[in-house]
Amino acid sequence: MAAKKSAVKSRKPVSEPQKSDLIGYYRDMLLIRRFEEKAGQLYGMGLIAGFCHLYIGQEAVVVGVQSVLDPDDQVITGYRDHGHMLATGMTARGVMAELTGREGGYARGKGGSMHMFSREKNFFGGHGIVGAQVPLGTGLAFSNKYKGSDAVCIAYFGDGASNQGQVYEAFNMASLWKLPVVYVIENNQYAMGTSIARASAETELFKRGISFEIPGEEVDGMDVLAVRKAAAKAVERARVGEGPYILEMKTYRYRGHSMSDPAKYRTREEVQEMREHHDPIEMLKKRLLEAKHATEDDLKKIEAEVREIVNDSAQFAQDSPEPDPAELWTDVLVESR
Repeated sequence: MAAKKSAVKSRKPVSEPQKSDLIGYYRDMLLIRRFEEKAGQLYGMGLIAGFCHLYIGQEAVVVGVQSVLDPDDQVITGYRDHGHMLATGMTARGVMAELTGREGGYARGKGGSMHMFSREKNFFGGHGIVGAQVPLGTGLAFSNKYKGSDAVCIAYFGDGASNQGQVYEAFNMASLWKLPVVYVIENNQYAMGTSIARASAETELFKRGISFEIPGEEVDGMDVLAVRKAAAKAVERARVGEGPYILEMKTYRYRGHSMSDPAKYRTREEVQEMREHHDPIEMLKKRLLEAKHATEDDLKKIEAEVREIVNDSAQFAQDSPEPDPAELWTDVLVESR
């Protein structure tokens, strides 16, 4: 590959999170949780059409990874993407307006839940085709290396997408050219509704890169600090030119695959066990209180602030007009000079 000279420089290790960082992670995860709950309500009211895939339960993954990224780093993911958008700094108003197909949304109401992006925040989309984001993310990493940038691309995908052929083609190219990409497999254990044990011959997904000489590791995806620690190592490795890395985040979604999924393939007791003993928000809340980094009143104030943001986003979305029909003709052709 004929690439420009790299400007990559070794950096200081990511520092240990301070009190303000931990409170920030708590707020970010809570915002995603409350936003998704509100989205579920609006879907039930008929204000969100089509498919809607909620991220409830998986919040620690994206918040932990995002905490170690630089502004120039890129993020790309599948269609369970609202949490990723919020974590990259996209506004709740813009995301909710897009979910409801309104003019005030990030794609002016044309993308909906599965197809919105923000060039400003380097969020390159949720993608409706299973696994499609993996080669696209690999392409972003190729661009980074070709331009001599030290940016890293984070390509998120799930346990279901991990069996797609295009994933392995991307792995091969990424390893061959030592591209700066971190593959984050959000293993919520049920893909579209089938247990990973019934769908995958190799259930330890962090091993999927072995034949391409891509190292990987399993991470407790319900623990935001464990995610941060593993992500920091993987991102720095990619940034200094050592190539791709796989992080398998063992996580869990509380709702079905989408809003139309009754999730009858698992028991209520299983879901309740995860909620009671492994919830990422409650686990961090306990840490904050035990370390005296925050009081119950402090956390209640954060809860009130988050609810206000979410309620405002829902109202903004409902007040925003539907896009003009002329929008059907925009963004379908780019003329280059």
